[in-house]
Amino acid sequence: MPIESDPVRVLGDSEAWNLLSGVALGRLVTMVNDQVEIFPVNFVTHNDAVLFRTAEGTKLFGTVMNERVLFEVDDHTGAEGWSVVIRGTARVLSTAAEIHDADRAQLIPWVQTEKLRYVQITPNEVTGRHFRFGPEPQHGSLPG
Repeated sequence: MPIESDPVRVLGDSEAWNLLSGVALGRLVTMVNDQVEIFPVNFVTHNDAVLFRTAEGTKLFGTVMNERVLFEVDDHTGAEGWSVVIRGTARVLSTAAEIHDADRAQLIPWVQTEKLRYVQITPNEVTGRHFRFGPEPQHGSLPG
């Protein structure tokens, strides 16, 4: 069990999901034409998954061609920060019932463009860390 003075703490699943649900901007990581690509997306957590909307284009293509993706979210204050990474499976929602359910999540695009496709990332693994900021320890000093 980590002691309270540890500057890095592993997050439990429920704490990671609570942090995710409190922010709206994350990063989708996928492969497009043998290149790693990263896309900022606004999102919501919905039904134990991440949901975002997108238009036709590279982001959608990368998601369709590579169902396995990473999704990363972080935030910080002056004293602390956190990061959560989801390794999961992405898929474009296609049935009327899925789209109706996604519409209820109130995911509103930030940019005035038409984003007709919902993408759901279902996690296979969720990992997270909390960081307490502070000065670097003196080099060569051993914990005591």
